[in-house]
Amino acid sequence: MSNARRSRFSRRIPDHVTDELVTVLSDKQTFGFNDLFEVVYENLKARNAVSGGEEMLRLRAYEKLQNLVTRGMVEKSGKQYRGLDNLQEAVAPPAIS
Repeated sequence: MSNARRSRFSRRIPDHVTDELVTVLSDKQTFGFNDLFEVVYENLKARNAVSGGEEMLRLRAYEKLQNLVTRGMVEKSGKQYRGLDNLQEAVAPPAIS
């Protein structure tokens, strides 16, 4: 048997969807998902960061939003979402060149 160590390589690419969700929800406003998605989608289009089509992006945004709710960074009240004080922790630190 070999004692070779297997290392896991994970390629970390910028998560534009989470970044935009954090940016929009940091204003302490309350949004329904559809309204929140429209703002996020328009911001991503302006940054030329949209890929995979609108429906796929909607699913990814919903999944990322639910992840933020589970992590206690976004408050969900009924069908309304509001960012909490620790929401900035969800943003990845900028890459050092």
